[in-house]
Amino acid sequence: MASHRKLRAAAVVCAAVAVAGPTSAAAWAAPPAAVRAAVQENAPLLPVPAPSPSPDPFADLTPDEIVDRAVTATQSATSLRMAGRVVSEGQQLDIDFAVNERDECTGLMKIDGGTAELRRVDDFTYMKGDEAFWRVSMASQGMSKPQIDATIELVKGRWLKIAPGQAGSSDLSGVCDLQGLLASLDEDKAEPGTLVRGPDGEVDGTPVATLVKKETGEETGTETTEPGTTEPEPEPAKPETTTVSVSQEGKPYILKMVKTGGEEPGSMTLSDFDKPVDVVVPPASETVDLSKLGQGTSA
Repeated sequence: MASHRKLRAAAVVCAAVAVAGPTSAAAWAAPPAAVRAAVQENAPLLPVPAPSPSPDPFADLTPDEIVDRAVTATQSATSLRMAGRVVSEGQQLDIDFAVNERDECTGLMKIDGGTAELRRVDDFTYMKGDEAFWRVSMASQGMSKPQIDATIELVKGRWLKIAPGQAGSSDLSGVCDLQGLLASLDEDKAEPGTLVRGPDGEVDGTPVATLVKKETGEETGTETTEPGTTEPEPEPAKPETTTVSVSQEGKPYILKMVKTGGEEPGSMTLSDFDKPVDVVVPPASETVDLSKLGQGTSA
């Protein structure tokens, strides 16, 4: 199913587009007790001193060294939540998933106005979509309207149960493969020396350092040809910029990635590192087995 493959690609983007960095620092420095007492007694005359930020934990590191530390830290996570939007082949895809190291996950995806909930546990994948989601998904496979209408009647308000080895199982399981997603961070590191450090910022209240990678784009073939020629005229691809935000507190987790230009622009936020992922198996009475759809019967 094309939409499922795009979902997997989007989830991989969330981890693979990355490049980023190190660890933490102390919190804000509190004024000494004696100073606080003086402030309380003389509040109108003596303003409360502003806390000073902790030293930059990345001060002595190059962007490439920050990348190495960030990738190592993020790959050590036993679970995380990924949420954001990716555009693939002109199709907008929103995802919000919690994933753990046991390849279990739970979350939502939205494609072209349709929404589906996905759960994976014990090697089985369960998907429950609204009518708009199923129509977009099945139309992408070339199914006719009568086929789509009949199938929607079977899955309406129910969870589609997909067993290992069944169609779509491998693509969907890739979304829940935490180690596989994190492993791709190493594969997609930038070439040494191509990263620069941008201005510091915040992601959901957490101080972060940012790393930026810019690409000018490579020449790609297009459908346009010059008169009298048979070879496509190459044109530059859209320049691509990747900005990665890395936590300056605690472990140097990658907290956000923003990709502009290129073929799959988007933004993804990572959070809830190492928190339990609770996946509930839908009741059997609310599921329909994928293998039964072609037979026109429900599980």
